[in-house]
Amino acid sequence: MEKINVLVVEDNPLEREALVEVLENNNYNITGIADNFKAALAIYLNQKDIDIVIIDIFLGEHPEGILFAETINQLEYPKKPFLFLTSSIDKELFERAKATMPFNYMVKPFNELELLFSLGKAMETFYNQNETIADNDKGAIVTPDCLYIQKGNSLKKVLLDQIIFIQVEGRYCNIITEKGKFVILISLTKVIELLDSKIFGRVSRNFIVNLQKIEEIFPNDNLIMMLGGYKVTFSDKYKSIIKKHIILK
Repeated sequence: MEKINVLVVEDNPLEREALVEVLENNNYNITGIADNFKAALAIYLNQKDIDIVIIDIFLGEHPEGILFAETINQLEYPKKPFLFLTSSIDKELFERAKATMPFNYMVKPFNELELLFSLGKAMETFYNQNETIADNDKGAIVTPDCLYIQKGNSLKKVLLDQIIFIQVEGRYCNIITEKGKFVILISLTKVIELLDSKIFGRVSRNFIVNLQKIEEIFPNDNLIMMLGGYKVTFSDKYKSIIKKHIILK
């Protein structure tokens, strides 16, 4: 399972160290650290694996953090969620920061639980999947490249190309990957709407398979052998998907 990659834009060494420690202790990965506008923008444009950004408003004596947010908002790509963390209580700066549409505005010293909650909600809102993360830590967010699964106070990242198949059990889905099994509270219908139909196909009422992980198909037995020795049955209703896959192969 991959970790959520965070770009930290903070110029105060002690505050940066405290922030990094909290993030790393909660299974976030620090993919970059910047203490000024120029460095932050360079990392943002060149580090393609950034998932979210935490920005201090004042970098040195100037509110370069807001300038950074304004700049990345003007970019067509990449678009990543960000939130502000600042010691400033200036109302004018607050209004300027608010205009950049951050996913949260937190005042230092930060509260650990508030920070972790804000990160999760920012990811959820950014990908327009409200209420997919549940209070019982079984939720998830699906993006074009990966699946973010709620674990405690943080999000874990599972690359979609590592998923072998998904099985529904009541209100929950079992995500079977090359690195293990994960359980999330989300309907199979919702998942299939979010996944790329060129890669994933629904083969029965209870199963979605990664078509690229199919190793063998037994049409007469309605049986699919998946990577890792997993067996998945498919119903006649979804045979067209299997036939299409065989033709493509």
